[in-house]
Amino acid sequence: MIWNFTDIHPVLTIAVALLLLAFMALFANFVVKALLVRVLNRALSLTAYGRDPDLRRHGLVERLANIMPALVVSTGIALVPGLPAFVVVVVRNVSSAFMILTAAMAVSAALNIVDTIYHRRPEARLKPIKGYIQVVKIAVYVIAALLMIATLIDRSPLILLSGLGAMAAVLILVFQDTLLSLVAGIQISSTDMVRVGDWIEMPGQNADGDIVEIALHTVKVQNFDKTVTTIPIRKLVTEPVKNWRGMQESGGRRIKRALLLDQTSVRFLDGEETERLSSLDRLGGYLKSKREEIAEWNGRLGERGRIPANTRRVTNIGTFRAYVEDYLRNHPGVHRGMTIMVRQLPPHPEGLPLEIYCFTDTTVWAAYERIQSDIFDHLLAILPEFGLRVFQSPTGEDLRFLLPERESTGRYG
Repeated sequence: MIWNFTDIHPVLTIAVALLLLAFMALFANFVVKALLVRVLNRALSLTAYGRDPDLRRHGLVERLANIMPALVVSTGIALVPGLPAFVVVVVRNVSSAFMILTAAMAVSAALNIVDTIYHRRPEARLKPIKGYIQVVKIAVYVIAALLMIATLIDRSPLILLSGLGAMAAVLILVFQDTLLSLVAGIQISSTDMVRVGDWIEMPGQNADGDIVEIALHTVKVQNFDKTVTTIPIRKLVTEPVKNWRGMQESGGRRIKRALLLDQTSVRFLDGEETERLSSLDRLGGYLKSKREEIAEWNGRLGERGRIPANTRRVTNIGTFRAYVEDYLRNHPGVHRGMTIMVRQLPPHPEGLPLEIYCFTDTTVWAAYERIQSDIFDHLLAILPEFGLRVFQSPTGEDLRFLLPERESTGRYG
């Protein structure tokens, strides 16, 4: 009687069989996800990795579970009575292609888990593997795409692979950026150019901050204003990059700034000024030894020593330079194990530069700026004690002092 029903109502029979097959696929999906996946997740929760939300969010088990409904459809479609053969082949091929895609996505999720676990290791910031994992993902998806195409057209994958030689030029053109990025990533990793956490500067890319991610194609830099700059990874090989890692590892950050002195304020110190400055703790020993040295030198001049121009005398700028150097060597925020130097640079129209060159004992930005500001606050305030002036261009206040003089002479511009 059943066979008579199928002969009389073939379309209805096919529809009922397809609905039954869909129900079986949904039931299989429910059983796998509601029971097996739940049991497996509970088993994994007994381990350290199973309790980790960062690892479970990749959904590896759930992706593998999606294979079961497609497997039911692929197997059961041939049991549907009266279904044309080409429809059976198409549905089976589509189901197989879906299973291949799901398997590729599961492999990708597994690679994400590997990357997450690796990034928790101390050496992960020195040797990031995210770029290599992305290369493996690309290879997995390329292979999956070839298998899916071969499955959909019902041909052997070897036929497609045999044509890859002719497509090599096209593939190289399509994946040109990927290949260049891969080579750049290998160079960066092998030469240890940059690491995650390094502070880099790339003015050409408007990047000035810490590296937060090194991927296959890009490097993400979080700037100090909390914006994020994304740089093509090959730019780190082809363009200049300043890496501040050496400064951070040394434990000191350089101060290299000059005071611009008014050259007309540079002069010799008289005896009274020398005595007054000798009372300063930082100059007592220096001026004592300097006066002894100068007295010995001038004593050898004989009669020529009566002419002041022939003699050596103490200058205010030289004394100030000695004061600054001693001040830096005893400053609690200056690194004593690194270079400390006070020197004159070539004079220019903006004044005579007296450069302070030293290193702070910290690399923390806020602390560095505080120490540098404290040093120059003190030096600017104590300059008048040496009869020196800081050079600066005339301001409106300077012109106001000249105004009464111009009014008294009756000259106006």
